[in-house]
Amino acid sequence: MTLSGDNLMRVKRSNRSALLYALHQNGAMSRKRLSQTMGLTPAAITKITADMLSEGLIRESGALPTASAGRREILLEIHPDSRCALGVLINLRKATLSAVRMNGTSVFLEELAIPAQADADKTTELLCARLMALTEEHELPPEQILGVGVAVRGILTPDCRSVADSFGALAQKDYPLCDRIEALTGYHAVLENNVRALFAAQRFFDREGSDGPQFFLRCEYGIGAAMTIDGQIQHGSTQQCAEIGHIPVIRRGGKLCSCGKTGCLETVASPAAIAEAAADALSERDTPILWRAHRAAPDKPMDVEDVLTAAAGGDAGAGRIVDEAVIALAGALKSVVYLLDPNRIVLYGRMFDHPYFLSRLLGEMQEGMDGSHAVALEKSRYNRTLDRSAAALLAVRDCFDRGGM
Repeated sequence: MTLSGDNLMRVKRSNRSALLYALHQNGAMSRKRLSQTMGLTPAAITKITADMLSEGLIRESGALPTASAGRREILLEIHPDSRCALGVLINLRKATLSAVRMNGTSVFLEELAIPAQADADKTTELLCARLMALTEEHELPPEQILGVGVAVRGILTPDCRSVADSFGALAQKDYPLCDRIEALTGYHAVLENNVRALFAAQRFFDREGSDGPQFFLRCEYGIGAAMTIDGQIQHGSTQQCAEIGHIPVIRRGGKLCSCGKTGCLETVASPAAIAEAAADALSERDTPILWRAHRAAPDKPMDVEDVLTAAAGGDAGAGRIVDEAVIALAGALKSVVYLLDPNRIVLYGRMFDHPYFLSRLLGEMQEGMDGSHAVALEKSRYNRTLDRSAAALLAVRDCFDRGGM
């Protein structure tokens, strides 16, 4: 039998981490309430908070009102301006550089176009050089920078330090992205898949403390997902947990997917797949509304919003393409409901901003479901905004996990 324990430094870090999360989720709290919430003695809370006050991580923020003449309870809160975190988000053909404060408010944001299959070294050097220039332009003191959160599409290596395959964003596979960013910036880097980073940002702003299973679905260019169990975002044994976009939905003859397989859900139900199918089917007879719209702007590439608008206007051909996508997507989500039994499914992406698509999906989700599997299916209240802060927030959460140490 192997026996192990926690040394004092680990206990200290754990207690400080719990305190930061308590203040983040609940807002300003008194020392007394922190003691009750965390199950620590008042003396322990006094020692922990004294250290963190001296470091500037937390600050006093007023006092609770009292009816008596006794001593009032002083409130404590995370000091939002005491630290900041940098972020690098790498998607297909686009990168986002950002910095946020401890509460997630933005310091700066900049988007850069990058080519598909971009050279990993050159792209990383370019992004890091620009990120460092932005920190200087905004006069961010190096001692206040927590580190760099890095989010990238695709699959990570088990140690979450390298990108195993970015599916077209970066040309190289098994690329040591964390090591390169740390060498180029001098700051600690933490790496995550882009969709899991978005879900983590959703939970950060929601201050979601539910331990129930939740599922996050992103439909932007392709389809990605993330899930929680016991309040923790899952990675799986091969860093591919919740890869719903690559569930095979067409057995034979399906289109080639970015993952190398054919017939994946992403080849039928993603925004790119819907636009491509509509472009292939475009004709005056089969898609008349879409045809007229395209004739009015022939140089404009087909976009999913064009297809959804045509379908909503009664274009039967566009409607069939959208219905095929909706049925496939709803079928995959129903499998999630029965396998995971989540208490909430969060929808994120531009298609969900279109009332026609959202209503069709919500309606299709009711087909064939029994009443015992009721699940909240809702568009994210932060829809299409989390990309601005998700990467940088990885570094904030890493700070919380380390107790600010």
